[in-house]
Amino acid sequence: MIAAITRPDTLKRGAQAFFEHQAAGGIVLMAAAALALILDNSPLAWAYDSLLQTPVVVQVGALVLDKPLLLWINDGLMAVFFFLVGLEIKREVLEGRLSNRRQAGMPVLAAVGGMVVPAMIYIAINSGDASALQGWAIPAATDIAFALGVLALLGPRVPAALKVFLLALAIIDDLGAIIIIATFYTSQLSLPVLGIAAAGIAVLAFLNARNVTRISPYLVVGLIVWVCVLKSGVHATLAGVVIALFIPIRSKNAAGNSPLKEIEHGLAPWVAFGVMPVFAFANAGVALHGLAPSDLLAGIPLGIAAGLFIGKQLGIMGFVWVGVKLGIARLPDGTTWLQIYGASLLAGIGFTMSLFIGTLAFSDPEHASAVRIGVLTGSILSALMGYAVLRYAISDKTNAESASKSRPLGGDGSLDPRGVVQ
Repeated sequence: MIAAITRPDTLKRGAQAFFEHQAAGGIVLMAAAALALILDNSPLAWAYDSLLQTPVVVQVGALVLDKPLLLWINDGLMAVFFFLVGLEIKREVLEGRLSNRRQAGMPVLAAVGGMVVPAMIYIAINSGDASALQGWAIPAATDIAFALGVLALLGPRVPAALKVFLLALAIIDDLGAIIIIATFYTSQLSLPVLGIAAAGIAVLAFLNARNVTRISPYLVVGLIVWVCVLKSGVHATLAGVVIALFIPIRSKNAAGNSPLKEIEHGLAPWVAFGVMPVFAFANAGVALHGLAPSDLLAGIPLGIAAGLFIGKQLGIMGFVWVGVKLGIARLPDGTTWLQIYGASLLAGIGFTMSLFIGTLAFSDPEHASAVRIGVLTGSILSALMGYAVLRYAISDKTNAESASKSRPLGGDGSLDPRGVVQ
């Protein structure tokens, strides 16, 4: 009788401990992707494909939104993800690690190198194929949840400054991805609808200027902006970033809570354990039967895999080394070159963001499969190699011998013990 009573309590505590662990988001994301791969290579493949192509219609008067479930996920749910990214970027720029120029120097250099070199490798491999070149930005992305999840598997021995560096790098990388999407993956524009969206953004700016801290007005106007952006030709996920930039970070009085931080704190679990796993489930499925080694060496998958696994580490380490030699950046306090190299490998886990950019670059199924193969290959190689390098680099002996040789970045490099931004 006692065992029957205590077992649910034990399960509850175990579940709570799991979801509070920093690696939990990455594990759930990996499980969702694995489930998609299993289903798409099983007798239930038809059900998986049919589910994603299920038409979903929302109509209000003359306004009709008629899309398959897959596009609702990619255009709707991912707008929520980008809304959270926008909140993180705003907080980091105003109050966090990116608010101090000296502190932001190294991750900015690393992020730029980690976007430029992978794109160059992809372009070099696919230079003779104009159609394939549309995917040049796919290997430039970093999946922050996966990268930090793998880092968390190494335990508390990971230097806090290394977590800060990888987190800042990934956030800047996200900002770069947003700029790329807005600049290069926007279709023909509908100026009248875009004008209505601009009017909605002006209302958001007015609310912010009047120091309105209630969230509901921002969400109502934000929903209108999202619909208009969706219909305008600009990718709808960018609406999430724009809306986030107008959420006030401070309340009317100094003693009040921050609306931005409250939303970020409340939304983060829903994105980590809801939005991103659903996106991974919807976009990671690829039929592997009949797959030959030559398929892995085709231009698109090879360019993506090489860009993620080779380009990321070369770009990040190369730009950081030059920055340190020129005196415009310093290694974070308590870290070594080998640890930075391990982090540069983890930055090659593109997964969610790479898959998302891939959906924008290519719409046909043949190219979509090639994108998924390349992203999965490059991300898995980066995760395994990054884990192995960091496992060696943060060993107690290596840490003790090299801590005195590291150079400070500036600032205290503080982070929540679990490695999660609060």
